[in-house]
Amino acid sequence: MRTNTGLWWLLAVFFLIVAIVYTGWNIIAHPDLVWYQAVEWVGSVALLFTALMGALIAFYIGKVHKAQGGELPEDVLTSDIDDGDPELGEFSPWSWWPIVLAFSAALGMIGLAVGAWLMPIGIGVFVVAIVGWVYEYYRGYFAR
Repeated sequence: MRTNTGLWWLLAVFFLIVAIVYTGWNIIAHPDLVWYQAVEWVGSVALLFTALMGALIAFYIGKVHKAQGGELPEDVLTSDIDDGDPELGEFSPWSWWPIVLAFSAALGMIGLAVGAWLMPIGIGVFVVAIVGWVYEYYRGYFAR
């Protein structure tokens, strides 16, 4: 985890240097223009924001590493699978309701893009899918 933080900081510094060189190169390449006209703003701003996003990710990863109190078993190469396998919940590999729920989301998005008349249909399918997914263990073969 600490290596990832260092790599993201390195990437942020790299893009900051590239942004400075890119902006300076544009100013040097156009000596007949005023500096703010010679700068190619889209590329300069994009490179600067890329450096800022790399710094943001590095800062976040560093804070998470500090908050978790050291290396997790998932981050240590010599750890076994049993060292860090908490119970994540109960999942139904046979369930079709997540697919129906995804279809309702797609129908809702198509309704926003194509026509408002599809939105109520998408909402109806969503209600059926979410009720079916919540209550799938109370009916049928897997009832408890």
